[in-house]
Amino acid sequence: QVQLVESGGGLVQAGGSLRLSCAASGTIFSINGMGWYRQAPGKQRELVAAITSGGSTNYADSVKGRFTISRDNAKNTVWLQMNSLKLEDTAVYYCNAGIRVSGTSRLTAYWGQGTQVTVSS
Repeated sequence: QVQLVESGGGLVQAGGSLRLSCAASGTIFSINGMGWYRQAPGKQRELVAAITSGGSTNYADSVKGRFTISRDNAKNTVWLQMNSLKLEDTAVYYCNAGIRVSGTSRLTAYWGQGTQVTVSS
């Protein structure tokens, strides 16, 4: 019923930039918080950045000042602008959203399929 589709990952040199996009589709009534997580090989998934429906943002300390999260509520889309990328940013990035499906009142967390970001030296 609901899908999160990510795009924008790839290979970039250290110091470069990438922009990730995540679009939610389906029988959506409303979307609360949206965010980006990442998981590097051998590590736990961690929160990178989050944004509320009102636009308040929260960032992991490791990306503050380099990454910017934004969203368009009308398009059910969230972006992650990543600048000054470092080798340690290499990971699979996942989109997450708290969504109420039309016809229900339950808030459910949905995840995208993940997009690989690889930063090379």
